Amino acid sequence: MTISAIETTSQAQGRPPAETTTEIVLPGVVDPSGLQVRERPVAEPGPGEVLLAVEASGVSFAEQQMRRGKYYDQPPFPFVPGYDLVGTVSRVGPRVNASLVGRRFAALTKVGGWSSRIVLPVADLVEVPEEVDPAEAETVVVNGITAWQMLHRVAKVRRGQTILVHGANGGVGSTLVQLATHAGIRVIGTASPRHHDAVRALGAVPLDYRAPDLPSLVRESAPDGVDAVFDHVGGDGIVDSFRLLARGGTLVSYGTAATKDRPGSSRLPVLGLIARLLWWNLLPNGRRTHFYNIWAGKRRPAAFRARLRADLTEVLALLAEGTITPQVAARIPLTRAAEAMTLAESGTITGKVVLIPDPR
Repeated sequence: MTISAIETTSQAQGRPPAETTTEIVLPGVVDPSGLQVRERPVAEPGPGEVLLAVEASGVSFAEQQMRRGKYYDQPPFPFVPGYDLVGTVSRVGPRVNASLVGRRFAALTKVGGWSSRIVLPVADLVEVPEEVDPAEAETVVVNGITAWQMLHRVAKVRRGQTILVHGANGGVGSTLVQLATHAGIRVIGTASPRHHDAVRALGAVPLDYRAPDLPSLVRESAPDGVDAVFDHVGGDGIVDSFRLLARGGTLVSYGTAATKDRPGSSRLPVLGLIARLLWWNLLPNGRRTHFYNIWAGKRRPAAFRARLRADLTEVLALLAEGTITPQVAARIPLTRAAEAMTLAESGTITGKVVLIPDPR
């Protein structure tokens, strides 16, 4: 039943129009055009929950993997994708302060964010500064948390050191470059030549990721090796990333983009990568490796939420003061999610594609 049909029936029976939410459903392994638009009644927030009117939700690499059935722990099909979002509280459940209504928050969701309205635990919300545009804030939710934690909590890179960022034009990469340069860290960033001007503008030295002599080019800029490498690609190229480390350096791996189109298990490439990283950690070479997972530590929810809130608050403050420039590749209405996914996967953009509410 369409929205208009629901409203007509409700009005004829003397009831207020039913409140609905629009969702984008991933029904299975499909092309972007196979995404489905669905309307359903809005759920009521329960104890400790709020109803958010979603103002922005991102199209990240996670959803691209989920579309292929290749994300490590995605739920069974069908489901609503949407790894993160920004929205305004429209209603609160029992035991939630009513003063939250009308305030803007960000949340990390993993799935469910591609909706016009969503119920979430209030404990998962991180307040967004009033002066920050919701789509711009959205670009630094999962990307900002990931970049901040990899740089400062995992690799612990210090001022004056040099890092290599693969995919420096992407959502995580462009945020990571900006956070690093703000911290006084020298950045070498790989990207397609069409994105080199954008990468240079962010503060990094751009290199062509397809260059056959890429390790040699990195060595020209960092003869003794780099202090950290941030690699979302995985595959055979992870060997070069490890070899480019200076003594005492850290390789942070956070994805397996190289295998996203390969048929077969979604888990084997990740498990194989982790096994390789663990083996390297056993070698007495003064280097260390780490596989970054944003959900690590969630079994201790209070500590996990506190760490996430602290890190995202830091990044949002940098965004609000203009230290970080938001990389919004495009703003596309929610019901055109297929178009948004196609653009995000095109390799032609810098930053992040953001889904916004449909025009009323």
